Amino acid sequence: MRPIRSALAGAFSAMSHRNYRIYWAGEIFSLVGTWVQSIAQSWLVLELTGSPFRLGLVATIQFLPMMLFSLYAGTLVDRFRKRSILIATQTILMILALILGLLTLFQVVEFWHILILALFFGLANTIDVPARQSFFIELVGREDFMNAVALNSGISNLSRILGPAVGGLLIGLVGIAPCFLINSASYIPVLITLFLIRPNTLSSQIRKKAQSLKKTYMGILQGLRYIRRRENLFLSILLLAFTSTFTMNFNVMIPIFAQENLGQGATGYGFLLTGMALGSLTGSLILALRSKHHPTLRGILLGALGMSLTLSALGLTATYATAFLLLFATGLSATLFTALINTTLQLGSGDYIRGRVVSVYSLVLGGLTPIGAFYAGNVMEYWGAGACMVLSGLIGAGATAYVWWKGKKGGRPSETVIQ
Repeated sequence: MRPIRSALAGAFSAMSHRNYRIYWAGEIFSLVGTWVQSIAQSWLVLELTGSPFRLGLVATIQFLPMMLFSLYAGTLVDRFRKRSILIATQTILMILALILGLLTLFQVVEFWHILILALFFGLANTIDVPARQSFFIELVGREDFMNAVALNSGISNLSRILGPAVGGLLIGLVGIAPCFLINSASYIPVLITLFLIRPNTLSSQIRKKAQSLKKTYMGILQGLRYIRRRENLFLSILLLAFTSTFTMNFNVMIPIFAQENLGQGATGYGFLLTGMALGSLTGSLILALRSKHHPTLRGILLGALGMSLTLSALGLTATYATAFLLLFATGLSATLFTALINTTLQLGSGDYIRGRVVSVYSLVLGGLTPIGAFYAGNVMEYWGAGACMVLSGLIGAGATAYVWWKGKKGGRPSETVIQ
C-alpha cells in the first residue's frame, strides 16, 4: 500500500501549492466552456455555409494573429506579471463570447460576424496562451513543474470530454446560442481564482521596463537562437512545426468527417470529440504518473508517429465505433507528443527567456494553424475529409521518420532532451 500511496502523492505533487490548487479549480470551468463554444462555432459555420473551405477559413483567421505576433507576445509576457495579463485576456475573451452568443440568440449572426470575432479571439489568445504556459512555473516552482503541466493537461482533456458532449447535446436540445453564452459565463470562475492568488507568493516575478521595437525584435531572435543551439530542442520544434501544420487540423477535419463520412449530426460529432478527449485524458494520467522522469526525444517521436498513423487509419474507416476508438488513440498520442515538447522547452530554458521560448512553442503549435487550416479546407473541398486525413497522417509519419533519422545520426533519440 505504501508504494501505491507514494506513487499517487507524486502524481499530484503540484497540488501541495495553494496557488496552483486555486487556479486549477477555476480553469476547469473555463476550459469546458471553451470546448462547448468550439463545437458550436464549427457547427454554426457549417449551418450557415455548408462549406469545408469556409470552415477552414474561420480557423485560418482565428489563428493568424498567433502566427504573426506570438513571438512578440512572448517578450510582452516576459516583461509583465502573468497574473495581470491573464486577468485582462480572460476578460476580453468573456466579452467576445457574449457578443457571439447574443448575435446568434437574436438570429442576426452572419458569416462575416464570425470571421471578425474569430480574429479578435485570436488576438486575445496570442497573449493569453504564452502567459498561461509561463504562469505554471510561478505557481509551483521548477521541482513540481512537469507535474503541474501533466495535471493541467488532465483537466484540459477532461474538459474536452465534457465540453463537446455537452455542446453536442445543447445544440440538439436548445440550439447553438446557449453554447456561446455558457462559455462567456465560464470565464467568471477563472477570473475569481486569479484575484484570489497571492502575488507575493509566486515563485518568480520577472518584470522589465518597456522595450523599443528593435529590442523586442532582438529578444525574439534570442529565443530562436536559444532553441537552435540545442539540437534536440530544435528537432522537437521542427517535428512540431510539420505535424501542427499538416497533421493536427482536428478542428477542421473532424466535423466534416463526422458529417460526410459517418452521417452524424452535432450530437454525434460531439461524442466523437469526447472519444478523442478520453484518449487525451489517458495520456495526461500517464504523464502525471511519470512526471519525475525527464522527457526523451524517443518519447516525443513515438507520440508523433502514433498520432499520424491513427489519423490515416481514421480516414479509411466508415463505422462510428471504429472512428471513436481511433480518435481515442489519436488523442492519447497527440497529448503525449505535445506535453513532452512543452515540458522540454520550459524546463530547458532559464527564467529570463522562458516566455520567449514558450512563444516559439505557441507559434508552431497554434500559430501555423492558418496554413494548416487553409490546406485542410482546400483538400477536403475537392477530395473529401477521408482523403485529407490519410494524406495528413502520412505527412506526419514522414516528418517523424526524418527527425528520427537526424536524431539517430547524432546518437540522441533515447537521451534525455533536457541537457
